[in-house]
Amino acid sequence: MSEQSLQGPAVRVVRPEDLPRVVELMREHIAYEKSDLRPEGLAERLHPLLFGPDRQARLWILVAADPAGQLVGYAACATEFAFWEARDYLHMDCLYLAEGARGHGLGTLLMSAVSDLARDLDLAEVQWQTPDWNEGAIRFYDRLGAGAKAKRRYSLPVPGLTR
Repeated sequence: MSEQSLQGPAVRVVRPEDLPRVVELMREHIAYEKSDLRPEGLAERLHPLLFGPDRQARLWILVAADPAGQLVGYAACATEFAFWEARDYLHMDCLYLAEGARGHGLGTLLMSAVSDLARDLDLAEVQWQTPDWNEGAIRFYDRLGAGAKAKRRYSLPVPGLTR
């Protein structure tokens, strides 16, 4: 995937040296969504999955940089399989921009890069979710022409396993 820019800001695939900043952004995102804190060691767990010999070829992080080159956002994606359609799609698990980076076109640039990634992977659809209280994100996604699907996401911890 090629690097994209719009008068200075840029979106590109994450590099190993970006992981500490990506984890900072992830923690901001977790706080923004009022979610539970995640365990320490996120960068150490992500590194081998993204860059190591056992790289997971289905995982991608795209990062957004401001005109000064500072990372201010990210989109995390993975391929998933839709049984009802018998095909893969790109699941955008997270999209986040730091508060000061919003409203400057970087969200649109990130979404364009996610769509380009799906196209490069020959995947015809991108799916994601956002909390129902996040009205700014909902307006943004609606402006992009995305359609919402009425579903509720559940999470069930597996007894005896904590990772």
